[in-house]
Amino acid sequence: MASGTNLSANLQETGRLIAEAAQAGAGLVVLPENFALMGMHEKDKVALRETDGEGPIQDFLAQQARRHGIWLVGGTVPLACPDAGKIFAGCLVYDDQGQRRARYDKIHLFDVRLPDSEEHYEESQTIMSGDHLVTLDTPFGVLGLAVCYDLRFPELFRGLLDRGAEIIALPAAFTAVTGRAHWEPLVRARAIENQVYVIAAAQGGFHVNGRETHGDSMIVDPWGNVVDRLPRGAGMALGTLDPERQRLIRRSFPSIAHRRLSCDLA
Repeated sequence: MASGTNLSANLQETGRLIAEAAQAGAGLVVLPENFALMGMHEKDKVALRETDGEGPIQDFLAQQARRHGIWLVGGTVPLACPDAGKIFAGCLVYDDQGQRRARYDKIHLFDVRLPDSEEHYEESQTIMSGDHLVTLDTPFGVLGLAVCYDLRFPELFRGLLDRGAEIIALPAAFTAVTGRAHWEPLVRARAIENQVYVIAAAQGGFHVNGRETHGDSMIVDPWGNVVDRLPRGAGMALGTLDPERQRLIRRSFPSIAHRRLSCDLA
């Protein structure tokens, strides 16, 4: 997607793409970060924040999952937090009956100044960091959740692996500058080193607020192969998760079992 500043227009486009994916046979659909809004100002998302468990964006996700009979990873949704001037960036998972099964609040916040660029970001001004890793059982395997800037922190993905992750959903809105340099190498590295499928759904294109996102949504298999990708704009990447292939890779190339260092993320 290349989401804009109008919530209802973004949800209409999201619904169109979800229907297209479901009609193509998708059983698990992952939306990008900020699918519902890319505001003119960072504070715009705070104005849309919803109470956990209720609100138009959450209702929309539940309805879409139920209507199409799919499992749906709802990118990020602005959820209320203890600070009235901030939100949690909540990645929500709904099952094929429209019941919410998991919530992950983005842990790593994008507070950076890009080299050789005027761009700078301070997500911590409007987002409160989460502090829990999240995995859940699904019909497709154990699903781990991460969001955008989390991609740069391999210890988070090791933590998901240690909780049994076989698939990782990664909603994102990588900048054009950092995406060109790092997006594909990092997505593929996280898949290879953890021998997991990574479903990386990214904003991609020019936005009304003047921002440009990199896009290149992709599904990467546990050997690091790109199963399918969408370079830019609205659309989808579609692929098949093959658990037997994953088990074969993990058996024949047991790098996970060869680890000699560990980190405690309790």
